[in-house]
Formats: sequence, structure tokens, C-alpha cells
Amino acid sequence: MSDADTLLEEVSSYLKPKDVERIRHALEFSDNAHHGQLRQSGDPYISHPIAVARILTPLHLDPQAIMAALLHDVVEDTDITNEDISKKFGKPVADLVDGLSKLDKIEFETTEDAQAENFRKMLLAMARDVRVILIKLADRLHNMRTLGAMSREKIERIARETMEIYAPIANRLGLNAIYQELEDLGFKHLYPNRYSVLAKALKVARGNRREVVGKILDAIRQRLTEHHIAAQVYGREKHLYGIYQKMQAKSLAFSQVLDIYGFRVLVDEVPACYLALGALHALYKPIPGKFKDYVAISKANGYQSLHTTLFGPFGTPIEVQIRTHEMHKIAEAGVASHWLYKTAEEPINDLHQKTHQWLQSLLESLSESGDSVEFLEHLKVDLFPDEVYVFTPKGKILALPRGATAVDFAYSVHTDIGDRCVAAKVNFELVPLRTELKNGDRVEIITAPHAKPNPGWLSYVVTSKARSHIRHFLKTMHFQESATLGERLLHQALTSLGLKAADIDNNAHWEKLLRDISIKSRDEILADIGLGRRLNMVVARQLARTGETGTSQENPASSGVVTILGTEGMAVQFAKCCRPIPGDPIVGVIKSGQGLVVHTHDCPSLRKGRSGMEKWLDVTWDKNIARPFEVSIKLIVANQRGVLAKVAAAIAEAESNIENVHVTNEGDYTALYFTLQVSNRQHLARVMRGLRTIPEVVRITRVKSVPA
Repeated sequence: MSDADTLLEEVSSYLKPKDVERIRHALEFSDNAHHGQLRQSGDPYISHPIAVARILTPLHLDPQAIMAALLHDVVEDTDITNEDISKKFGKPVADLVDGLSKLDKIEFETTEDAQAENFRKMLLAMARDVRVILIKLADRLHNMRTLGAMSREKIERIARETMEIYAPIANRLGLNAIYQELEDLGFKHLYPNRYSVLAKALKVARGNRREVVGKILDAIRQRLTEHHIAAQVYGREKHLYGIYQKMQAKSLAFSQVLDIYGFRVLVDEVPACYLALGALHALYKPIPGKFKDYVAISKANGYQSLHTTLFGPFGTPIEVQIRTHEMHKIAEAGVASHWLYKTAEEPINDLHQKTHQWLQSLLESLSESGDSVEFLEHLKVDLFPDEVYVFTPKGKILALPRGATAVDFAYSVHTDIGDRCVAAKVNFELVPLRTELKNGDRVEIITAPHAKPNPGWLSYVVTSKARSHIRHFLKTMHFQESATLGERLLHQALTSLGLKAADIDNNAHWEKLLRDISIKSRDEILADIGLGRRLNMVVARQLARTGETGTSQENPASSGVVTILGTEGMAVQFAKCCRPIPGDPIVGVIKSGQGLVVHTHDCPSLRKGRSGMEKWLDVTWDKNIARPFEVSIKLIVANQRGVLAKVAAAIAEAESNIENVHVTNEGDYTALYFTLQVSNRQHLARVMRGLRTIPEVVRITRVKSVPA
């Protein structure tokens, strides 16, 4: 019997005759479209779409999905268009095929960009219809089974992509069999020697341990019968990559991995799970800390089961999974159980709701990242398999990746809570926001109305939702602040030309300028000025219709003085090399991409860059500026006990905060370098006067930088 006949026989077992006939037409259409095409292995190309469809038939997918599987390469590899498929097989099938088609006709700068954009498109389609990813996983599985005909470089790239993206997605959707086979095939192609050695060792061990496994199976069945628990019991072998991961994680030799065999107990109802657990714990002693209850708290992919590890005969650890038949169906088929089993709606509905929530969170990070490569990075993080389960104050359970922090928790509850969080309580105790959460933690987030995301959070958050929201907020904030600064710089330039902002601040002037330079909005130009990408004088002259071009090199310093308010945020930076504070004579330098950087007028680093005068601006402090500024001072003190405490007390008494302190020995004396927070020069002078009253202080000076 041919593969095509076998496929039609398989779908006949669960589909109506008219649906089987539609699949037959799709099969013939695909065969004709791919006529004469061969795979790299030399097989007729039609063998691939048939194999993909056959991987999906055990999941009992509907006719549309099976037809899309048969047609998934037609648009990519032949002259047939998506419109042709829509007319012949209907729009739903055409939409599935479109979601699976690569973006080969668009040129990308790098392979990484192309790969990222393909994933982006596929996941958008997947969010609309999860069947897209089911077909794509079947497609990838067959490709991995037949990867041998490729070049070594291509094999490694496809295998790594499978391990990083496709296998974790299959795991996330609860497709256990596909997930394990993808991991094993990826392992086989990435590390062929390790795979071969391990496979041989497993084959030998299988024979040696057959008798032990048989005895344990008989003992478990007998004990469950004695307790009047109806159950199916069978042994299961861990998949090869799972054994390899355990060897890697615990630095074990294969002979030390004793639990390559596990046992599975299937019962009729949830209470029977716990009765079976009690019976087995009476048969073999449980290993402390090795019990997990995924029945009460299911995994994010809907998986439910009791896991326990027991001391078996001869001291062999035995892993046992106990679950109901319904849980087992979902554990094996995951999100596809919707098509495979039409009963027990409650757990399936819950599973589909969780899958939908995950897809929606992917869409959020997709829309906010903007960059396909950045989104792919988010996706890899989001597919991290290990999870911790934590509780909200109201008792709701949230699943987060291992390593997640209080900030990740805040964003998983709601974006606004993440944006406004200022502190966290874990198990009723205040903890830093960077605290990693553990299983069972009760987490409460404290918010403030005017709080904002901190760029430093990006160094420790692990969820894609938190990372994408923080980046989006910072990008938006930076843009808005730069646009506000750019508007002030443009108004200064217009004033120097003898014009009032109101004279040209109307839509007609701006619309013509936007058309001339092909920019979408006024704010983009203002942000470019604020970030130093455009000269304020050039834009002012373009608006004033003086005929000047964008190559004007007029010194923007002639545009007047820019007032530093201290509230500009990221659009204005205060140079670390000289740490200016209110009261210091200052000068501004426009740096492309950074915006306005403020230095003291005698900053040594400015002497090297006098050639770039066209980017210098006269700046001055606003009289009412009220915010702390960092400043560095150096103290030479006598080496006496308690001197550091005296210095710190004097600084606190002068109402200044210590940001950093650095100590070096200089013979009989010690040099103390402090970074302090002060309001202005008068405040700094008050701090220094207080320090001079300490007898042990020999000398005190303000410094322009602190030693590393």
C-alpha cells in the first residue's frame, strides 16, 4: 500500500466520506503541483507533504488542517498562488497555508533577520489559528527525520533552531510525543557521536534491567489491587536527550543514571490518584523532596500528574507518574486534544484558555518590540521550560520561568502594576525587586502613582512580557523627552533669526517641510533635534523659507542660551567626566543619538574636541532647579580608628547622601573618594565646611572623576 493510500485510510477512520474526498482532491492537486520535483534525498517531493499529514492524523485534526498540510509547500515551491488555493479549497485552508509560507520573496540583510521575520509571521498566524503551529511542528518533525541529505552546516543550523524554538513550542503546547522526538533528533544531529554512544549504552541497559522492571511492575500492580484501585500500570523509558541532560546537569556517567526507567499509573478519577500515591508510598519509601503535585497546580501547558520518586528494590530510584486517563490524553496530545477528544470539556477549555493567554502575551511582545530579532530573543526566553508557581495575595496561582523576579511577577499580574511598582513583599517580608522567586512564594507588589520603569530592571528580568514593556516604555519616554528638548532648541534657533515661534508654528509650514524631507510627523523632527541628529538652525531656516539647505553649518550657539530645567530626563545627560552641578559654569554638546550632554566649561575632556564647534551650545541653569546631582570629592585623612564613621556622619548632617565610596592607602594617610548627592554648589560648600571641622581630615578637594 502506498503512503497516499495509507493516509486516506487513516483519515477515513475518523472523518466523514465527503471530507475524505476533499482530502483526496487536495492530495491529487499537491501531487500535480509538485510533479517532477525531488527532495534532496532523491524521493519524490509529494512524499514530504503526505508524511506531514500522516503525523497529524493520530491527533485527529480536522479536514482543513490535513488539506493545508498537503498543500503547505505549494505556494512556496510552485507557480500556484494563495488565491488559487482559496478558490479551490476555501479561504480557511488558504489562510493556514499562508501562515506556513516563508517570506522568501522579501530580501533581508542577514539570515538571522529572515529567520526572525519568518517566526514573527508564523506566530501571528498561530495566534489567529493554533492549527498553523501544529502543521509547522509536523513539517519540522519530518524534516528532522530526513535531515541526513543536507550539508553539515545546514544540518547543525536546522537542528539548533529545532532545539531552541520548535521543541520548546511543542512542549509549551503539551505535545509530548512530538516534543521528545524533536529533542532526540536535534541531539542526534548536533552531537552524533554522543548520541550514538548513549543509544548503544541504553540498548545494553534495557536488556540488563528488564527483569528488575518486570518485578517492580508486578509489585505495583499487586499493591494497587490489594487496595481495590482499578489502574493500568506500565513502564516507560526516558527519552535519550532527557538522560543526556541529567548527565550534564549532575556531571554523571551513564552507569550512575539509575532512573532511566519510570512507571506510569493511570486511574479513573482524581481521588484515586491520591489513593494510589498512598499505596505506593507504603510499598516503597518515598525520597524526601522528590514529590510534585501537578494535579492541584497544573503546568502552564495544561499538564496534570502526580510525580513521586521512590527507593525501589536494590536501592534503585523509581520515578512514578500517577494521573487519570483524561489527564493522560491531554499530557500526550496537549492543545491538540481539542480535536482528538470531544469529552470532558472543563480541563480542555482551561487548557485552551491558557494557550490563548500565552499567544496573546506573545502578540503583545511582538507589537511592542518592533524588531523581529529582538522578538525572537523574547520568544526564546519565554519558552524556557522550567517554571516556578507563586501566589498572589488573593491566592491566585501564577506560573513564571525559573529565575523570575518580583518585577516579572508585577508585569505578569498587569502592565500598569509592573510600570508603577516600587517595592515587593515575599511571604510578608519586604525584599528587593530583583529577588528571585521560589515555588510557593506569596508575592505582593507595592506601587506608587508616579513611579516609572527603571532601565536597571532590564539586567535581571527574565520574562519576555516584562522585558518588552520596559523597553517600550523607555523608548517612548526617551522619544517624548527628546522631542520636548528639540522643541526648545528649535524655538531658540528661530529667536536668533528674528522670528517668533508662533510665526511659523502652523500646519502649512510644517506639512511642506515634512513632505520635502519625507518624515511622517513633526515630533520625529523635534526628537531628531533633541538627539543631535539634526541641527536646530538648519530646521529653523527650512521652516522660515530662507532657501537654506540641510548642509548649513551655522553655529547653533548663536541661537541663544538653552536653560537646563533638571526635568528633561534621558534627553539631557550630565557628563560623568566632570559631574556638573547647579552653580557651575556649563556648556552643552550635542552628541548624535545621545542628545544634549552638559559639561563644566573647564572639563578636560572637552579640550580634545574643539573641532566640533558646530555642535556646541550655550547653556545655563534654571534658577528654580530642584533635584539632587552627583558630585565627587576626595579627602586625605589620618589613619585612625572610626574616621570613616565620623566622615559619613558629617555628610549625613549636611543633608547629603553617599552614592559611592572608594578607599586607597597613601602611606600614613588614607584617600577617601566619595560620590555624593547635592542640590547645588552652595550645598556642596556646606558639606565641605562640615568635613573640614573633623580633626583627622588633612585635605579636601572636589575631583572631576573617581578612580576605578
